[in-house]
Amino acid sequence: MTTTTPPTTAAQQFALRRHSPLQRVQHLLHAHPAISPFLVLVISFVVFSTLNPRFASPNSLSLVLQQVAVIGALAVGQTLIILTAGIDLSVGAIAILAMMLAAKLAEGQGLPGALAIVLAIAVGAAAGALNGALVTRLKLPPFIVTLGTLSVFTAIGLLYSEGQSVQATDLPAVLSWTGESFPVGRFRITVGVVAVVLLYLALGFALAKTAWGRHVYAVGDDKEAARLAGIRVDRVLLSVYVVAGAIYGITAWILIGRAGAASPNAITDANLESITAVVIGGTSLFGGRGAVLGTLLGALIVGFFRSGLSLAGVDDQYRVLAVGLLVILAVAVDQWIRKVRS
Repeated sequence: MTTTTPPTTAAQQFALRRHSPLQRVQHLLHAHPAISPFLVLVISFVVFSTLNPRFASPNSLSLVLQQVAVIGALAVGQTLIILTAGIDLSVGAIAILAMMLAAKLAEGQGLPGALAIVLAIAVGAAAGALNGALVTRLKLPPFIVTLGTLSVFTAIGLLYSEGQSVQATDLPAVLSWTGESFPVGRFRITVGVVAVVLLYLALGFALAKTAWGRHVYAVGDDKEAARLAGIRVDRVLLSVYVVAGAIYGITAWILIGRAGAASPNAITDANLESITAVVIGGTSLFGGRGAVLGTLLGALIVGFFRSGLSLAGVDDQYRVLAVGLLVILAVAVDQWIRKVRS
């Protein structure tokens, strides 16, 4: 996670004191990207709880957590890509492809559940490696690459599955285990939610505490400067796409548990929703600034808005409109924050 180094010289301290309150807020948000989505999350919770007290009930909040698990997992990988100033439009297609290959082999060929999970992760990593290779070797823009592979992976998934779903009852129990719920106090959460939390903790640690994480931020901030500093930019980018792909493979497992089936037509809006969670979470679309904590908050904000507006009796189209306005606002705030001057 990137932080802004505090002023060390008397001149820098004097310059900071001369900043207006608005400029100080700008510096604060630049140094801590998760602050703004946290405030939005708190405000939305208060507003929706006021509009309908049922929103704050343990049952309602438990359902929100379960609903955002899949998009939250995909958004972890999307965060990695966007931190390097890229974007991945194939996240949902990769997850569906990995899910259908694993499910079909487990159902038709008797593949053990544990091996099916490993296969899903391997397929995701391989798909990510293809995206990464096209970006790093052919120097194609990530947007174009993943727009193309979105169609490729979607077609492969549909052709292999013949457009047919596989019910969880026809699969080894471990494949639907992520859908099992258990009580935590007055709440009920699923194994899939726990898996998503572990993903966030692992990637958050890797980005904040390892050399690889620092290199990811450096490449996203300025590729040429990172190259001059001795960072192997292409290797870092390739590793980011591979790790993201593996995360999409894990998401396939979570999705089977959540949906109770492996369907080639699931999560049709996953690409945009994962990007929405990352952007609302404060990660800059221009790379080099952001954190997975913000992405988690962004996913929860989307879930809060959908659940809260639904309980308030708002038409579904207005809920879509509200999320769209949030994205525009988040990008506008990001543009303003990027103008910070130390």
